[in-house]
Amino acid sequence: MNLFKLQRLIMTALLLASTGFSSVWANVHYAHYAAVAMPDKYSAQVAKQILQQGGNAVDAAVASAFVLAVTYPEAGNLGGGGFMTLYTPKIVVPNSPTDKDAENNALNVHFLDYREQAPLAASQDMYLDDNNQVIPYKSLVGYQASGVPGTVMGLWQVHQRFASLAWQTLLQPAIELAQNGFEVSSQLADRSQWFKRWIADKSSTPLNFESYFGGLKVGQVLKQPELAKTLKRIAKQGAEDFYLGETAKMMVKQLQKHDGLITLQDLAGYQAKWRKPVVGEWLGYQVVSAPPPSSGGIAIVQLLKMKQQLVDKLDKALLQARKSGLSETTIKTHFYAELEKRVYADRAHFLGDPDFIDVPVDKLISDEYLRERGQGVLLDEISESELIKPGKIELPETTHFSIVDAQGNAVSNTYTLNMPFGSGVVIEGAGFLMNDEMDDFSTKPGVANVFGVVGGQANAIAPRKRMLSSMSPTILLKDGQVQMVVGTPGGSTIITSVFQTIVNVVEERMSAQQAVDAPRVHHQLLPKDLIAYNPDLPDQVKQELELMGYSLKKNNYMGDVQLLVNTDKAWQAASDNRGEGVAWVFEVDTPTSRP
Repeated sequence: MNLFKLQRLIMTALLLASTGFSSVWANVHYAHYAAVAMPDKYSAQVAKQILQQGGNAVDAAVASAFVLAVTYPEAGNLGGGGFMTLYTPKIVVPNSPTDKDAENNALNVHFLDYREQAPLAASQDMYLDDNNQVIPYKSLVGYQASGVPGTVMGLWQVHQRFASLAWQTLLQPAIELAQNGFEVSSQLADRSQWFKRWIADKSSTPLNFESYFGGLKVGQVLKQPELAKTLKRIAKQGAEDFYLGETAKMMVKQLQKHDGLITLQDLAGYQAKWRKPVVGEWLGYQVVSAPPPSSGGIAIVQLLKMKQQLVDKLDKALLQARKSGLSETTIKTHFYAELEKRVYADRAHFLGDPDFIDVPVDKLISDEYLRERGQGVLLDEISESELIKPGKIELPETTHFSIVDAQGNAVSNTYTLNMPFGSGVVIEGAGFLMNDEMDDFSTKPGVANVFGVVGGQANAIAPRKRMLSSMSPTILLKDGQVQMVVGTPGGSTIITSVFQTIVNVVEERMSAQQAVDAPRVHHQLLPKDLIAYNPDLPDQVKQELELMGYSLKKNNYMGDVQLLVNTDKAWQAASDNRGEGVAWVFEVDTPTSRP
């Protein structure tokens, strides 16, 4: 606290003592700290601005998400969907929905599913040819690749329930950036050029991506007047415009003209859903994360619990490694691969949209089940991928942000178009990109999607079904306080990136910045014995893993973690050096009533 603020408080206290009116304390402002970790500087600036204006974490999240739809078009979106994990101990909700989310009121945790849905015209075999083979790229590029978007409805519903500032106020920063423009970064310019080349020969129907985003140059001021008009309509009419109004009609007209699947009936029928978050106990923490149709929360709790159950076995292997001259990193990397194989086998078999299948969440994260799953983990050799069955009973592009306000409310939000720039289709007149999330279904059970992840019948395509995801917005609580807010983009590597970041902070005692910048490794059952890594591993570790029988691949991209950590002394905020994010901890003056 600076000298001026201290003097102001002392003078106010003296005034109260002389007047005897203790109720005047209600007008005093105290400095508390808020923290944000955002994927770009524009969203960080707006999140900070909203919090300093008196908004809560949800206000900042809504405003930031709309800003990213302007400044981060490769993943920030109106035409996609996502998930939001919330902790709201200081937000009074007079009329909470009477749904499954009410079961979590004691913890003040909530989860909003605004994932895309398959259109009514979708069918299980829609991406297969006459020989029952997957048609390359049909679920990824073009007009039939999109699910019904959920982002606008999700932001509207969370605003109606938890926000404190007006909807129009929260959209104004995005409107101004769309109208007046923003400076194109090297990341955006490079990604747009890559995507333009990548889609060039992958759609039989001409796409309009290049006319909107194909010629971006570093330092160029990008203005998006069509998008600005769309945001103004949404600011005035709320979600109604996007799902029933002029924007809805623009979307359907263009998609139907090119044999797309989404209709006005699909849009009118879309709702985001409040679901019960996954909550797991681990080392005294409550790990709160994404339930199905995300696989992330279950997988992260499974990884953390199995690691803890097998810690003695790991410690013995590390001791033996030190005696024999092997690198400890080699043993830990192999250990993570053994755990991850089992988790991804469960993912493929059990997980899908809980509105369509029964997902045994409690069983999958139970101590007993995971002890059984961990029995086959080997520390001296590689388990055969073909023998690992389920237990008995996303170039990926997404974006994530983490926010904690000065009252202790927290938002962990991950949303996406799937591939960078989604399907390559821009809605003309409205200025936003459409998702290509239909590829996240099992287009054919047993066949891998663009991220190499194999799915099963549980994730087969069906009308109004939500496709399985790896997005893992996560919050860690301890003794009723937020200790960590974390998440990342990265397709199938999201789960392993969040898991390793949590371990880096809690068990490896790293700072927030060290935890997100540390090398990460990834194994997802198939391809067999392949370990991906980023940014690099020591040569000795690579040689030792190859001698064990692994093949190694350096991923050009493995997440962009946005992390907030509550230490004993202060908040730490970190944005991954793999991206262009910004992380801040800052003071916010908040009115406080004192007796």
